[in-house]
Amino acid sequence: MSWGPQLLRLGRRSRPLERGQPHRYRAAAVGEPSLKRTPLYEEHRKLGARIVPFAGWEMPVQYAGVVKEHHAVRTAAGLFDVSHMGELIFTGPEALAAVDGAVTNDVGALAVGQARYTVCCNDRGTILDDLIVYRQGPERVLVVCNASNRDKISSHMAQSVAGRCAFEDISDATALIALQGPRAFDVLAGAGAGAEPSLAELGPFHLTQARVADAETTVARTGYTGEDGVEIFCRNDDAPRVWRALMEAGQPHGIMPAGLGARDTLRLEARLCLYGNDIDETTNPFEAGLAWTVKLHKGHFTGKEVLERVEAAGVSRNLVGFEMTGRGIARHGYPIVDIAGQEVGIVTSGSPSPTLGKNIGLGYVPAALSRRGAPLGVQIRGKVVEAVIVKTPFYKRKV
Repeated sequence: MSWGPQLLRLGRRSRPLERGQPHRYRAAAVGEPSLKRTPLYEEHRKLGARIVPFAGWEMPVQYAGVVKEHHAVRTAAGLFDVSHMGELIFTGPEALAAVDGAVTNDVGALAVGQARYTVCCNDRGTILDDLIVYRQGPERVLVVCNASNRDKISSHMAQSVAGRCAFEDISDATALIALQGPRAFDVLAGAGAGAEPSLAELGPFHLTQARVADAETTVARTGYTGEDGVEIFCRNDDAPRVWRALMEAGQPHGIMPAGLGARDTLRLEARLCLYGNDIDETTNPFEAGLAWTVKLHKGHFTGKEVLERVEAAGVSRNLVGFEMTGRGIARHGYPIVDIAGQEVGIVTSGSPSPTLGKNIGLGYVPAALSRRGAPLGVQIRGKVVEAVIVKTPFYKRKV
């Protein structure tokens, strides 16, 4: 899922970011009272993380460096603190059906222990947030939303399910740790999570209860990096112990702590949307390439009638992936131009790709210009730099 909320632009900073770092963080007074801290804040400080304000939280943007952390996730394992995400619980006989009526994908068919990526739309058919819905039990559903949208989604979902099931926002009591990479399950086994049934046998987008570092956790085979791995839910008080155990168990496997910078480059390579950049309340799922999350055959859900009309009429623009063929890095907000030099769209995400060694990006362009192989240009500091539309995802792991 798109589990990463909107990244902020950089202002002046006392310590430069590593080359290749996405320039989306705004320098601010870390420690101001309005900023929250996750239960892993002190662990990040001990590891020498650079802390930045992010979606109302003090979060690590990098430790050893974005590129090193990125490669660790692609080749070994990386550990992310994503405790800033929102966790919403729905309980009761109608919980699953109630949640199904608030999202576009068919979550009503989920079996216990399954999860599904979806989007949540408003009455206009545009995207309030992208979510993962987990069916934890026969009458218990967990929904995870982006940190920047927590209040909005909590309020929206509470109203949507009112009178049908019980609702509770447990975000402030819940920690979430993402362990990603090809050695993730070796690390889990070393952290005391190797008991039967083996977590390595857990299917993609499935979840189970497990003890990790002698703590009760929910382990889900989901992530936001394009790699295999898990996300681990636990109580705040248990989070530091779980984090330290995973870091220790991961040392023989090349684990590194990873920050928001690597999270962004990893998800971009995998063509995973970032809320606030690639999708928001001005975009609908069809133009964003998320038509597969919209199940118009199911019963009523918020925005369905509008989305039916969109599907019938077709979209006027598409979110496309592109590679820079000229020298330059596309950044969020840069104009996209056609071969005649006319502005036709906008870059939503862009960065160097550490895995591919190319500069890549996503952006909206008119549907007529969105064919693969089509040339376009990106205005970078007043100069048009050549690019070409390519197939996405840019990177796909070998299974």
